[in-house]
Amino acid sequence: MGDTAVDIAGFGLPSSEVILPEVPKQAGYTTSHIGKWHMGDIAESWAMNNGFDYAQMAVHQQGQLTIFNDDAIFEGVSVAIDDYVLAYTIDSNFRPDASAMMTTIEAESGGPIREIRMAAGERWNAQKYNEMNQAFQDKAMEELMRLAGGEEPFFLQYWPLLPLDNTRAGRDGPQSPNGGLYADKMQLVDEWLGAMFDSMEELEVADNTIVVLMGDNGHFTKYSPQSGYTPMIFRGGKTDTTEGGVRTDAFIRWPSMIEADSLLNSIVHVSDMYTTLARFAGSDQYIPRDRLVDGVDQSAAILFDDEQKARRDHVIIYSADKPKAIVKDQLKLKLPPPGENLIVAKFYNLYHDTREEYSVSTEVGAWGGQEFVRILARHLQRKELFPDTPPAFGMPYEGVENIRPETQAAVDAFLVRRDAPQQR
Repeated sequence: MGDTAVDIAGFGLPSSEVILPEVPKQAGYTTSHIGKWHMGDIAESWAMNNGFDYAQMAVHQQGQLTIFNDDAIFEGVSVAIDDYVLAYTIDSNFRPDASAMMTTIEAESGGPIREIRMAAGERWNAQKYNEMNQAFQDKAMEELMRLAGGEEPFFLQYWPLLPLDNTRAGRDGPQSPNGGLYADKMQLVDEWLGAMFDSMEELEVADNTIVVLMGDNGHFTKYSPQSGYTPMIFRGGKTDTTEGGVRTDAFIRWPSMIEADSLLNSIVHVSDMYTTLARFAGSDQYIPRDRLVDGVDQSAAILFDDEQKARRDHVIIYSADKPKAIVKDQLKLKLPPPGENLIVAKFYNLYHDTREEYSVSTEVGAWGGQEFVRILARHLQRKELFPDTPPAFGMPYEGVENIRPETQAAVDAFLVRRDAPQQR
C-alpha cells in the first residue's frame, strides 16, 4: 500500500437534522490541503497555486523523505552522501546530500511561500520525518475545527505520508503482530482517523460531512520487503499493471445518507470521485463541458447500494503514458506490444483468477478480442480530440522566499548536471 488520502467535504450537504456549532466564522479559507502533494518541485505544480486557499504540503513524496536521510543511510536502506569514502570519489554529485532537499512549504493562495520546520544546516533524519507526519496530523485537526466553525461549505484534503516509514530509528507507537514497518504505521493512521471522526462528532458536523478514505496504488512489495505486505490475493504491486498494482481499498462515510457497512463491487475509478462529489455537493454545473472529463458520476450506486446504478463497466490501465491493459466487466486483456496479433493476447477472468496466472485467451479472444479493440480505439480517438497536457518544466523551488543555502547549492548543482549534455 502507498500513502493514504483523506478527503473531507462538509457543511451545506443534505442532512435530516444538523445543529451547527455556535462557533464564530473566521476569516480565511474554504479549501485546505495538508500533507503529501507529490506533483512536482516547481511552483506551477503546488497546491496553493492550484485552487486551494491554504496549503501546508511536502514538496517531495514520502518515498524520498523516509529513505533519503541520515538514519536510512546508516541502516543500509539507501545510499547517499555519508556512505562512501570521499578520497576515492571523483563524482560527488552521484550521491547528493538529501538534507538539502526542500521539505514542507506553507502558504495561502497568492501569498508568500515559505519552508517551515527546517532550519539552515539542519540534518534530515527519521526523527524529522516523524515530526513532519505528526505536524501534518495536528494541522489537519486544526483545519477541520476552523473550517467546521465557518458557515460555508468546505473541502479539506489530507494526505498523510504514512504508512511509508522505512527505518528502525526513532520508532514508537503501535507495533503490529507481523512486525511490518508499514503495518505499524497503519495502526497509527487508524488512531489519527479515529481522532478526526471524534472531532467531527464533537463539532456536530459528522452527519452532513462526506469523508473519503483511499489508497493511491498497490503494495510496495518490491520496493520495501520489510513493509510486512505480501501480494497474496492480487498479484503485483506499485507500478505493475496487474490488479495488485492498481486496486486499492476505498471507503466513503456519510452517516446521514450512506448506509453503514454497505458494499459496492462495481468498478470505481479515482477520477469518478471528482464528478461524484460535485454531484453530492450540488456543484456539478461547474464540471467543465469544453473538454473530456475522465470521471463518471457514481452517486446513485453509492447512495442506493445498487450495482445496477453503477456507471462504469471498464477501465484502461496505463503504465506511464502508454495503455497496457483493459478491464471490461470481469475480463481483462493484457495489451500485446505493437506488431503482435491480438489472437495471441492474454485474457484473464478476474473472478476466477485474481492473480492473472491462467489465460483464457481461447475462450475470450475469439469473440472478445475485437470488442476490446473497439474500446481502445474509441479511447485513442478521444485523446486525439482532447490530447494530454504536456509536462511542465521550471526552476525547482522557485518562489520560496526563505530557501536554505544548502538547498540553493543543490539547485545550482542540478542545473549544472542538467545542462552538461549540451556542453561542447
